Amino acid sequence: MEYAIIKTGGKQYRVSPGDTVDVERLRVEEGALVELDVLALTKDGQLTVGDPIVPGAKVVATVQRQDKDKKIVIFKFKPKIRYRIKKGHRRRFSRLAIREITTEADESGGKDNGA
Repeated sequence: MEYAIIKTGGKQYRVSPGDTVDVERLRVEEGALVELDVLALTKDGQLTVGDPIVPGAKVVATVQRQDKDKKIVIFKFKPKIRYRIKKGHRRRFSRLAIREITTEADESGGKDNGA
C-alpha cells in the first residue's frame, strides 16, 4: 500500500490516494488543486525519508470544502471567589481529497538517464 507523510499547518498527516483529510485552513478556493511537500514516502514496499522533504515527491489534492469545526467550550472557574469565564472557539479547516502521490521517477516515465 502506497502512502505519504505530509506536513501542513504545523501538523503531519498520513495520506493515501483516495483519502479525505481535514487540515488547518488553506487560503485557496474550493475545487482548487493543492500540491503538498512529502516528508516520508512508501512505494513498492520501500520507505523513503526526506531531509526534511523527499526531493521531487508531491501529494496532489483537491480542496473539497472550507468550513468551521464544531464549537469547543472553554470554561474557567475558581471556587469561592466568583470567577467564571466562558469562551468558545471554532477552528477553520480545509477538507482535502487526496488525488495522487507523484515522484520524479513517475514524471520522467521511470527511465534512468544514465547520470
